[in-house]
Amino acid sequence: MAGRAGRYAWRVYAMRGVRLMTRTGLSAHLGSEQHTCIRVPARDSAAPSTRPSSPRRSGTVAPADVRDDAKGEPTGQADCRKARCIALTFDAGPGKDTPRLLDILTEKQVPATFFLLGRKHVGRHPEAVRRIAAEGHEVAKHTWTHRIMTDLEPDGIRDEPGRTQEATERLTGRKPTLMRPPQGRADEKVSEASRELGLSQDLWSVTAEDCATADSDLIRQRTLDGADKDGIILLHDIHDGNVPAVPGIIDELKRRGFTFVTVPQLVAPAAPEPGTVCRP
Repeated sequence: MAGRAGRYAWRVYAMRGVRLMTRTGLSAHLGSEQHTCIRVPARDSAAPSTRPSSPRRSGTVAPADVRDDAKGEPTGQADCRKARCIALTFDAGPGKDTPRLLDILTEKQVPATFFLLGRKHVGRHPEAVRRIAAEGHEVAKHTWTHRIMTDLEPDGIRDEPGRTQEATERLTGRKPTLMRPPQGRADEKVSEASRELGLSQDLWSVTAEDCATADSDLIRQRTLDGADKDGIILLHDIHDGNVPAVPGIIDELKRRGFTFVTVPQLVAPAAPEPGTVCRP
C-alpha cells in the first residue's frame, strides 16, 4: 500500500479498548493497545506529512539552537556543529526483531536511540533492553501503555513515563532522561510532569509512517526523502518491514555524507533539558 491516497496521509492513533473503523480496515496491534492507521488531511499533496503535531506550549527548541548556544566541546564521535548529523530512533520496542536490528547497527557501526514501551515490551524482552544499553545506544522511554498523555490527569501523566523509567533503570542501571510522548502530543501538563521526572520530550522530523505498510523499499524511500541535517528519524522495530529497511537507509545516508548520532549527541555540547520539547 502506498501510504497515501489523494490529499490524505496515514497517521497512527492508539486507544486502549477502542477499535477505530477505517476505510481500509488496516490496523496493527501493540501489546493490548490498538494502533490504527487512519487517513487525515495532509498539508501537502506531493509527499507524506512527516512531522508530529505541534506541542501547544512554549519551550520548543531545535537541536541546532540548543547546541549552538552551548559552550565547550562535545564528547562522542562527532561534533554536530560541523558534521552533517542525523539521529536514528526506534519507538515502542523492544520486540522480536530488535536483536536482528542490534546486529545490523553493530555491523554498520551506527548508534541509535530507543524509545522503549513498558508494558509487554520491556518486561518481555529484558535481554534486548540490556543489550541496547551495553552496546552504547541511548535508552529512552515511550511511556508504559502508549496512552495519549494530553488526555490524562497529572497523576496519570507522571505514571506513564515513570513506570517505564523504573523498569528500564532496573535492567540497565541507568535512569533514562529522554521521553517521546505518543503521537508527539505535549502540553503544559505533560511538560511540567516531564520536568519533575527529569525528562526532555524528543520528537522527530521524518517518519516512514510504517504502521500502514510492510514494504521495506517504501519505508526506505520515505525515510530518505525526508532526511536532512540535524534530523531525527522515527521508525518502529516492532513493525514488519522496518528492520529489513535499515541497512539501505544507513548505507545511503552515509553515502550522502551523514554522520549517525544519538539524540543527546545531536545537541552536544549542550544536554537535553527536562521539560522542554526538542523538535528538529
